[in-house]
Amino acid sequence: MRRTEKIRESAVCRNHCCLSVLPTALLCGILLIFCGYFQHTAWAKAWNTPESFSGIAKEMMPSVVNIRTEKTVKDGGRVFRHFGRGPMGEDPFDFFEKFFGGDPRRDFKQRSLGSGFIIDPQGYIVTNNHVIEGADEIQVRLSNEKEYDAEIVGRDPNTDIALIKIKGEGKFPAAQLGNSDDMEIGQWVVAIGNPFGLEHTVTAGIISAKGRVIGSGPYDDFIQTDASINPGNSGGPLINMKGEVIGINTAIIASGQGIGFAVSINPAKSIIEQLKSSGEVTRGWLGVAIQDISPEIAEYYGVEEKNGVLVTEVFEGDPADRAGIKAKDIIVAVNGKAVKATRDLTRMIADIEVGDTAGVTVLRNGRKKEIRVTIAKREDERMTSGKYTPEQKNDLGIRVSELTPEIARRYNIPQSEGVMVTDVESGSKGDEAGIMSGDIIREIDHLPVHTEEDYQKAVDKAESGAAMHFFIRRINRGFLVIKVIK
Repeated sequence: MRRTEKIRESAVCRNHCCLSVLPTALLCGILLIFCGYFQHTAWAKAWNTPESFSGIAKEMMPSVVNIRTEKTVKDGGRVFRHFGRGPMGEDPFDFFEKFFGGDPRRDFKQRSLGSGFIIDPQGYIVTNNHVIEGADEIQVRLSNEKEYDAEIVGRDPNTDIALIKIKGEGKFPAAQLGNSDDMEIGQWVVAIGNPFGLEHTVTAGIISAKGRVIGSGPYDDFIQTDASINPGNSGGPLINMKGEVIGINTAIIASGQGIGFAVSINPAKSIIEQLKSSGEVTRGWLGVAIQDISPEIAEYYGVEEKNGVLVTEVFEGDPADRAGIKAKDIIVAVNGKAVKATRDLTRMIADIEVGDTAGVTVLRNGRKKEIRVTIAKREDERMTSGKYTPEQKNDLGIRVSELTPEIARRYNIPQSEGVMVTDVESGSKGDEAGIMSGDIIREIDHLPVHTEEDYQKAVDKAESGAAMHFFIRRINRGFLVIKVIK
């Protein structure tokens, strides 16, 4: 009996314990769930992780438009030429030329898609210049499926920004512009546009980098993002978590997934205002060619700090030339504001009113000097290219030619610039050092080179096995210092 009583007593105790533990376990589980929720919420708040992007999408969608353009391409080429030649090897289009006296060329309509966003209730829309450039017809489609014709108000190819306006009267939903300078790397952004013609697509990501220079123009200032941007997104808005536009989606790297670029909205604001008021953008012009200071350039000129930009050329008759700025000057400040890179100087000068006087601080022969320059209006020019004839070759495997007036004119450089490299023998000392055809040799070991004779004397002066420092200008890149071992 005692044993049975003990077994029963033990069983009762176990049951009692189980009943006691059960509420505790449930309570702990509930507490763990709440702790996990609050921990997740705290983490989300700490990292500004949005629970969803639906609110931003709903708010911004009405101001984003689909842009369809159509333009006529004159003399677009022989149609169907890609089908090849006939069975006997003949060109079927030669038949038309011989017997009908003409080439079956014809104009054709080229259509394209893009995006944009309304910035004014009157119907002003910001987009990319490449979306509407040359368009004969522009149509915009809103999120409510209403369609309108639009006209070009102004374009700025240098920044790929354009302003168009809906024809007709009406009150349209406008987007709010934000402050791109306040954005930080890692913050969430949303892109809205029409990728591949899929209207009003929303994608999200983060800011990967700021101030990117991708070589699209002299005023590059791009926000890099991993929010999906595809063909058709061009001109659409990049939006912060406040629902403000902080960028204009513009470019992608074709071979790089998750790499897109948007024009920063802050520098775009003044451009948009100028386009709205006058239809064009007026920028200041100094009249110099410049480049960043590389470690080799800094060493060559004895510059301790890399801040500043090197003046590679002063255009005759332009403001810098009239004021006394010279090639090889290093510009370190404008109106007391430090210049760290070429884009800094370009933007500073562009923002100065035409006719105003600016104080340009230069470093010349190791000494600082301030020069007062009256800023002119920038007139965009394009470089032209041409061919040149190879001349003699020396033991470095380098052929050079003096700059003729024709070559100087084609490359838009002074005739006294130096001598041009016309050919570099493969595997030669010059080739191994990195000298390229088209390079302009201005100095060798600080000795000016104006003629082929100057070049040959400088090369002959160096001993076999000695290092020569070639100070060259490379077209579309600027000055370089290349070490060549003789």
